Amino acid sequence: MHIGCPKEIKPQEFRVGLTPSAAQEAISRGHKVTVETGAGTGAGFTDEDYASLGAEIAESAEALFAAADMIVKVKEPQAPERKMLREGQLLFTYLHLAPDPEQTKDLIASGCTAIAYETVTDRNGGLPLLAPMSEVAGRLAPQSGAWALQKANGGSGVLLGGVPGVRPANIAVIGGGVVGTAAARVAAGMGANVTVLDRSVPRLSYLDDVFMGRLTTQYSDQAAVEELLPRMDMVIGAVLIPGAAAPKLISRDQLSQMKPGSVLVDVAIDQGGCFETSRATTHQDPIYEVDGIIHYCVANMPGAVARTSTIALSNATMPFMLALADKGWKQACKDDAHLLNGLNVHAGKLTYAAVGEALGLDYITQQEALAL
Repeated sequence: MHIGCPKEIKPQEFRVGLTPSAAQEAISRGHKVTVETGAGTGAGFTDEDYASLGAEIAESAEALFAAADMIVKVKEPQAPERKMLREGQLLFTYLHLAPDPEQTKDLIASGCTAIAYETVTDRNGGLPLLAPMSEVAGRLAPQSGAWALQKANGGSGVLLGGVPGVRPANIAVIGGGVVGTAAARVAAGMGANVTVLDRSVPRLSYLDDVFMGRLTTQYSDQAAVEELLPRMDMVIGAVLIPGAAAPKLISRDQLSQMKPGSVLVDVAIDQGGCFETSRATTHQDPIYEVDGIIHYCVANMPGAVARTSTIALSNATMPFMLALADKGWKQACKDDAHLLNGLNVHAGKLTYAAVGEALGLDYITQQEALAL
């Protein structure tokens, strides 16, 4: 199979879909790999790093898309990239379709087969291709929020860890999954008072055991959120419904309950955001203010630490990428029901129920897609 890895064109996105070592693995199995020139630069990989291992270097995205059987990326294809997709071509990347009707319609119209990292599952019910980036975003959330809390950035001027004689910041993390656990770990490590809210009592029990009293756990409902908001310096939204739009946990009216200069960090922004006032931002312009509350809603947070993120993502995606290349997408998905769960679009049909329900579009089942 001919595997193509283009340079990411989303603003301030420095990651790359294939590391040189992942390219080498594919080449060693007899596949052809083409990487767009400069694709790995932001993550610290040169064209020579790829070429020395046998990859070809394409001078343009147009040439790469025209030649490759499978496109391996990081972020969802941007509008110019979607125009280059073709019928029968395989796209393997993050998609986050539920809050993105334009992308969804373009992918359906292209006739391509699109497998989304974020909906591939594992035998434990986890999301193995989302988890490494969730871990990175979770760890970044408190430090990004700490920067937003600085007075020069519009925040209240509270230091996360405080100093002797001055209380530390109060932080609420809504969602105790991979993102929330990582965020809580870093926030507690920075010396903040941390409360984690979740609707799973077993998960709260697990976090209580793991953190051994270094944070507070609380069952998540509207009453709990409203009780906490007036006391919080930062709220980190870390909720996820796989493949679906994120639920709105804090309304605009509720912002008035928070202290001026408090910070909302929305890690769920890729799925539409979990605060009513959230809108996607970039690393170049990461924050904005609504009713006195600072919002940090960067849609590709892990892109800020591109080297770490690229290697972590490639470690997770490589086995699936190789299976798709070795067997073709259809046989690979027949052999692995968890990979099949990643199928979002095929041959002009939407194949993921949660996306269809979120956007009001018709869809077929993934099993039906296999039979087409």
